[in-house]
Amino acid sequence: MLTLLIAVPALGALALLLVPNRGGERDAVVRWLALGISLVVFALALLLWARFDPATAAYQFVERVPWIPRFGISYAVGVDGISLLLVVLTAFLTPIALLSSWESVERSVSAFSLFVLLLEAAMIGVFVATDLFLFYVFWDAMLIPMYFLIGIWGYDQRVYAAVKFMLYTMAGSVLMLVAILGLAYLHSVTTGSYSFDLEQMLTLSLAPRTQFWFFLAFTVAFAIKVPLFPFHTWLPDAHVQAPTAGSVILAGVLLKMGTYGLVRFAFPLFPVAAAYFAPSLALLAVIGIVYGALVAMVQPDMKKLVAYSSVSHLGFVVLGICAMNIQGMQGAVYQMLAHGVTTGGLFLVVGMLSDRRHTRLIADYGGLKAVAPRLTAAFLIITLASIGLPGLNGFVGEFLILFGAFRWAPGFVVVAGLGVILSAVYMLWMVQRVYYGPVAHEENATLPDLRPREWAALAPLVALAIVMGVLPNIFLSPSEPAVRAVVERLDAVRMERAAVRGPEPIALSREP
Repeated sequence: MLTLLIAVPALGALALLLVPNRGGERDAVVRWLALGISLVVFALALLLWARFDPATAAYQFVERVPWIPRFGISYAVGVDGISLLLVVLTAFLTPIALLSSWESVERSVSAFSLFVLLLEAAMIGVFVATDLFLFYVFWDAMLIPMYFLIGIWGYDQRVYAAVKFMLYTMAGSVLMLVAILGLAYLHSVTTGSYSFDLEQMLTLSLAPRTQFWFFLAFTVAFAIKVPLFPFHTWLPDAHVQAPTAGSVILAGVLLKMGTYGLVRFAFPLFPVAAAYFAPSLALLAVIGIVYGALVAMVQPDMKKLVAYSSVSHLGFVVLGICAMNIQGMQGAVYQMLAHGVTTGGLFLVVGMLSDRRHTRLIADYGGLKAVAPRLTAAFLIITLASIGLPGLNGFVGEFLILFGAFRWAPGFVVVAGLGVILSAVYMLWMVQRVYYGPVAHEENATLPDLRPREWAALAPLVALAIVMGVLPNIFLSPSEPAVRAVVERLDAVRMERAAVRGPEPIALSREP
């Protein structure tokens, strides 16, 4: 099942190259074929969810085939409740991204669709890999299609943004690779054989100082991907210059790889170091929450405003992870999904407006509610979900994160709460200036409302934002056992703290 989820988009991408060239008809065939392939992947992801047993924390649908046996490298994949939801999110957003490019991407449609499908395959591979070497292969493979999506189909400064994205992420990846190789070496010293298997790595007993260095290597790579303050400077450029489909996938899925890496690898593998550095990471997260919100408030470009809002919102996810209790971590996992849906929707609507007016400046709009009421309604719902209105998906994740973090370190929550208020300020202020009041420019008076294809892309996001807010247990239940297993492993570090040199970390809080 998991191999199919990786292979179908990868082989489908290669199949696009076989479509015969018949002038303009070829582009239409390629678009429909790519959309069909992505919908097949989404159907497989839903089938995976339907067959998933939510009562266990163990990996399911496990596949393991020796790849490079001499060095203990295997093709090993599996899913638990955490990775399952992110696989479904990836499969859900890819068809929407392809729909968003239906009219805006007019050149090299075959290559564009190929890169989107290859990106989907690599992203799913990241979430299901249980071999650290395989994880790294998918982690780096994901960079290539995104680099080309930004660099070829982006806007004026697309090459600069693509190179910056690549350099930042590669710098962190190299550190992570060194740490992965170091873990494999230590495994060989301990057991006499190399291994990159995650479950075997969890059994290694590492000295606190060794954990510190390995934890930092992994965490820097993941912090760049989140991006966590002060590693965030590549994100606004990448978002602003990327095509709409690239922004939807970048915000919806790629940024979650950093937070997923913290939950899956950095914290469980190095629990002593995680307990020691959690307050420092939480401090950076809180700074990012407030900083991202303040910078978003002064942005004249809608896309850049939403980009900085991602810096702020993902700070909440990191804060929940650092709390290292059930509520905080489960809120973080839930917020990964919620942020993917709402921020993906925001970038989608901004892309629709940009396609109509060829500008993203807030000052160039005004009064769109009278011209495009359906588009306004959809954008308003997604905006309210983004700022955490009760009854919508953003509220559930933020509530659990703040509740879990309050049990751990109330001071961080007091400052983070300011970010919640500021997010309402800059998002609603943008809605007011773009959609309400009189029609400010003559060009806006004739803008069309949502078209059927745009409805097909936007309606699922709006519906899911409501369903996740009203029925959160549908998404909380599958992840709860896996989150609990991670927290129980982290709780065990309290008995190891005597070996930690330096200031005593803030006390963990066990689930009552």
